[in-house]
Amino acid sequence: MFDSITGSIRNVVSKIRHQDDNAALKKAVTELKKSLLKADIHHKTAKELVTNIELETKKNGIGQDSFLNALKQELTTVLTANGNQGFVFSSTPPTTILMTGLQGSGKTTTTGKLANYLKLRKKKVLVAAADLQRLAAVEQLKQIAAQIDVDIYFDDNETDPVKIAIAAQEKAKKELYDVLLIDTAGRLAIDEELMLQLENIKNSVKPDEIFYVADSLTGHDATKTATTFKEKIGIDGVILSKYDGDTKGGVALSISHQVGVPLRFIGIGEKMPDLEVFIPDRIVSRLLGLGDIEGLAEKTSAIIDEKKAKQVAKKIKKGQFNFNDFLDQLQMMSKLGSMKSIIGMIPGLSQMAGPIKDMDFENSDEIKRIKAIIGSMTPKEREDPDLMNPSRKRRIAMGSGVSEVQINKILKQFKNASKMAKKLSSKGGMKGLQDMMSQLKGGGMPGGMGGLPR
Repeated sequence: MFDSITGSIRNVVSKIRHQDDNAALKKAVTELKKSLLKADIHHKTAKELVTNIELETKKNGIGQDSFLNALKQELTTVLTANGNQGFVFSSTPPTTILMTGLQGSGKTTTTGKLANYLKLRKKKVLVAAADLQRLAAVEQLKQIAAQIDVDIYFDDNETDPVKIAIAAQEKAKKELYDVLLIDTAGRLAIDEELMLQLENIKNSVKPDEIFYVADSLTGHDATKTATTFKEKIGIDGVILSKYDGDTKGGVALSISHQVGVPLRFIGIGEKMPDLEVFIPDRIVSRLLGLGDIEGLAEKTSAIIDEKKAKQVAKKIKKGQFNFNDFLDQLQMMSKLGSMKSIIGMIPGLSQMAGPIKDMDFENSDEIKRIKAIIGSMTPKEREDPDLMNPSRKRRIAMGSGVSEVQINKILKQFKNASKMAKKLSSKGGMKGLQDMMSQLKGGGMPGGMGGLPR
């Protein structure tokens, strides 16, 4: 999602090769402005960015380091708006959040993602189905709530969304929920009826915060509609949906700067875990190709059992990694979301292409086959991979519905993964990871591991 902007920045920085070269700086700044506009960044934001970057670079002496420092500083400033980052809880639960947005923006799905994000952080969450405008909205939210195992309030006999919101809040207070997320109606375009309905819900439940869900694929329109919602309803933050599908990525740089409210979360995939807190300095680090180790640590800490991880690490070092461990790791990875978003957080891997980047740890045919094969094994076979012989393979093939050729292929992959995992645990750090990725890809890493040129 940041590939286009990051690539453009790399090209711009490479233009400044000598100290105190005004001509090179001018050329770099001109190219940077063109790249920003091409990436769908608002023209006012782009102009302010390049002007400040040029002035700051000249002030500290023209060169790659000073240009990069100015770029980092100004990008962080543009991405920072007055208000909260992430999620702020009320001192008197439940924290009530009104989810607003136009129809088709991904509002209901984002409500589910936010509920999942909070649940993983040990919060008791209630979602309320108050979108009675779109026929399938209530049913969609029911399915999402069941998928992520959170409670939902709905009333199929009620036609007034205000009453549903009030009843949901009463339930949340009575049953001691930490957070109430109210999914409200949207329209294909902003109209008076929609604004009046949202105003009535707002006045009735007095939410702690109002989030506007903006579709990043709509480009500058996302900024315009967010501004209108702010003026008519009042919003405390923006959640940018479908950001993984936005190849330009510029709307993130424009929206908080132009609207004047913080960008709180970004949707980075189709799955429920694919939601990230928007923290400006971390995003800038990723824009510059330097990864986001803090974000990766936060994301994994909510999923990974540290005690279990240590146990697996010990087994790997001893060469005792088995099929049960393998299956556990696959299931854990499925909770992390798309592999593309994870790779983007690792310094030097953000440009990685190919099957690893696009791997879907939950829905890919390969992963489904692996789960079926392991599920057809006996407890002893799962614990001891060395037990595999031709007769056992034939039985497992019949039980899992795959061929013996595929069984042999999976077993070979398992052995290779075990060897690489052992190698990674012994080498430690990024060196081991680089070796592992290189083996999987069958070649060297593109662009090295060092981010931008310095």
